[in-house]
Amino acid sequence: MPQGYPPVTCAHPVKRCFSFGVEPLSLPPLRPRGNHWLVLPHANKMFGKETISEEVEDITSLFKKESELMEKPGFIKETSDLLKKASDGKPSDQIYETHPGMDTLCTQYATATSSSESKPKSNEEGPSLTTTEMTTEYRASVDFLSHEILGKISPQLSEEYQKGLDVKSGNFTINLKAKGLQEFPKGILKTKYVKYLYLDQNKIKGFKRADLADLLGLEILSLQDNGLSSFPTQIQLLHNLRILNVSHNQISHIPKEISQLENIRQLFLNYNYIENFPSGLESLRKLEILSLANNNLKYIPDTLSNLKNLSVLNLEYNQLTIFPKVLCFLSKLISLNLTGNLISSLPKEIRELKNLEKLLLAHNKLTFLSVEIFQLLKIQELQLADNKLEVISHRIENFRILRILILDKNLLKEIPENISHCVMLECLSLSDNQLTKLPKNIHKLKNLRKFNLNRNNIMRIPEDISHLNNILSLGLSGNIIIDVPIEIKNCKKITKVELSYNKITYFPIGLCALEYLYYLVINGNYISEIPVDISFSKQLLHLEFNENRLLIFSEHLCSLINLQYLDLSKNQIRTIPSSIFNMASLHVLILCCNKFETFPIQVCTLANLQVLDISENQIQKIPSEICNLKGIQKLNISSNQFIYFPVELCQLQSLKELNISQKNGRKLLRLPQELSKMTQLKGLDISNNAIRELPRNIGEMRSLVSLHAYNNQIRYLPPSILSLNQLQKLNLSGNNLTALPTGIHNLFSLKDINFDDNPLLRPPMEICKGKQLYTIACYLQRAEERDEKILEKILKIVANNITETNFQYLCQKLHLVISEIDIPTKSTLSLSEKAQRALDKWKMENSNLSTAALRDHLTRVLTMIGAYEIMDKITALQLFACTIKF
Repeated sequence: MPQGYPPVTCAHPVKRCFSFGVEPLSLPPLRPRGNHWLVLPHANKMFGKETISEEVEDITSLFKKESELMEKPGFIKETSDLLKKASDGKPSDQIYETHPGMDTLCTQYATATSSSESKPKSNEEGPSLTTTEMTTEYRASVDFLSHEILGKISPQLSEEYQKGLDVKSGNFTINLKAKGLQEFPKGILKTKYVKYLYLDQNKIKGFKRADLADLLGLEILSLQDNGLSSFPTQIQLLHNLRILNVSHNQISHIPKEISQLENIRQLFLNYNYIENFPSGLESLRKLEILSLANNNLKYIPDTLSNLKNLSVLNLEYNQLTIFPKVLCFLSKLISLNLTGNLISSLPKEIRELKNLEKLLLAHNKLTFLSVEIFQLLKIQELQLADNKLEVISHRIENFRILRILILDKNLLKEIPENISHCVMLECLSLSDNQLTKLPKNIHKLKNLRKFNLNRNNIMRIPEDISHLNNILSLGLSGNIIIDVPIEIKNCKKITKVELSYNKITYFPIGLCALEYLYYLVINGNYISEIPVDISFSKQLLHLEFNENRLLIFSEHLCSLINLQYLDLSKNQIRTIPSSIFNMASLHVLILCCNKFETFPIQVCTLANLQVLDISENQIQKIPSEICNLKGIQKLNISSNQFIYFPVELCQLQSLKELNISQKNGRKLLRLPQELSKMTQLKGLDISNNAIRELPRNIGEMRSLVSLHAYNNQIRYLPPSILSLNQLQKLNLSGNNLTALPTGIHNLFSLKDINFDDNPLLRPPMEICKGKQLYTIACYLQRAEERDEKILEKILKIVANNITETNFQYLCQKLHLVISEIDIPTKSTLSLSEKAQRALDKWKMENSNLSTAALRDHLTRVLTMIGAYEIMDKITALQLFACTIKF
């Protein structure tokens, strides 16, 4: 085994958090001690949202040893935080594909079933990559740059925050994050010791009560994610301020008094509404980090060149149409982010950025690269994805220390041969281009860890790929590759291979010799047989083999005792071997769209199974042995041929999500009352059936969060449904509902509702179209009040007009005992008084029914006993009521 390369023994790869953008320094989490806050040893992310990807964590772990700076304990976490979040939330270039982590298998399954592996760009059907789906492939691979750049920018600051807060020296921190503050706090800040103030995620809209003179010693002020539209001219009083973060607000103007903050080193103004570059910034001579990402900037003034100490500049996702030449004269600039603008060309002056190490220009409109860019000899990371580049110059050989090159989603037809001179290259991504072959000397990139060529027109993989001894991840999905050379077995460190949607007919035997391969995706090929060699790949954790031509579930797969995720959907499998019980680590099993006619009882031996998808088959019943799946959490049995709802499912007490929608299967007519036993169920999908009513005791399913019952024949909702106070999603579109329960407002957690395509009268469909619970509830409440008044009038009409004979019949039909009505004043009550008392008693005894139900029941009884004159009066009353709007 190569020295320094750790074997894959963990259940899932170690996650790393990273971002291409720069970010402010983060402080460690705080713990109260007396009246002060002490710092805990580990770091806490303070600014922005972090992006998580596990795809290249092995790469980043190898990057650590590239720099002595990163070997210092504790320094990595503190320093990388500065560069990770200057983009403050949205990563600077989320344009690359990402894949689920092995530790979140259920989430992984949900992702896999909703969006399958991307297919080639040819005429074959398949989802294309979205902007959000594409970058995460490389995010971790740039961590080393963040650490190195920060060490060069501000080592003093980094060391200071590494030590934390020294209470004895008078440092004092106030953290009021997410406390619901409506105004800037006052009073508690009247102390010269406050140096670090965090007011993130509140509702502060201004500084009306703020007296910044109380905070003259303040060094860090963070007001992220509030409702600020501006900040006061008093800001000039904070002469000691070094870090200011007002990202994620509604600020459109920065006061010129900001120029008085002569000690400020880091300024974050991301996600605001700034259209004009703030005047006064050019006076901030000590400024090292400036981030104005996600604003509306169209122009950068020449005065920016006064910021001689600026090392990190983030202008991503603005509206810049040209590359501002003034940026070329920021001699200390190390990191420049212009992702997501409208830049079509680069100026010749870009050659002046002699110290630039990181240049991000993804999501622009570049059609070519000026030759001067190849004079940036210190460049280590270059991102040019999602442009319109057709050619890369041979001068790329000048980038002798380039480590990361991202060229996805361009129009490249070839890569220059002398890219092999970029000997330090560790991450090379060329997905979504028009490449037909690899450069002949690609094998000379001995340091390459991650290599992506997805969705091109590559026909073959060269044999000398075996010389890429350090490769960890190889992506070749969506090409026209026929086979994989046996020489791939010499890439001994490889952990992840993607070969989906090619023309491969035989399983690549060479992959079975890769002792560290844990993630293999080979969907959408023409493979009909699994070789015995796969039984040697016992380290595999994740295997996707859908859309192939398998006729059987191979026994050789049952040797993969560590496998956690297995997808064999869209094949022609009919049975499962009994030896599947050996796959004791299996958490996710996907067998949808096969040829199963009976439920494979062998699956019930998988005690650790959490997710099972056996939808789109021909199964008619579920065996009682399914109760052996003690840990099952998600079960999809939709589109099968069940004659009735499988009551055996009600024994699965661990089940959290159940899908028995029958869009392509036999329609269910009813649901059993036993369904209420599934008290842990959070998601239930019974859509596309012929169900006429929900179980009366559905309210006992107190954990239910999501209920999809669209396209059925449901006529009414049982009263108990109002007990589902955890319910957030309710889809009952395409049913036969005419009325909704008045108490629907009791479903206070409900956020997503849909009653479309129902013959609703109460409330009418126009009220429900907005899908707003409040609107529906208000209407129903007013309707109930109106119906209550009408019912009272109906009761008076009955009491004042009923005859003695009809009264006797009425009491019989309403199950009322006359002797109980007029005691103790039997001799003094008139007939109308007795009738009124009887009707009031009947109404009270049936208080569980709605007013409309009481009215309908009473009118039916009156019709039965022949009280036609009373019915005429009631009908007249109702017709009159219908003419009155409310």
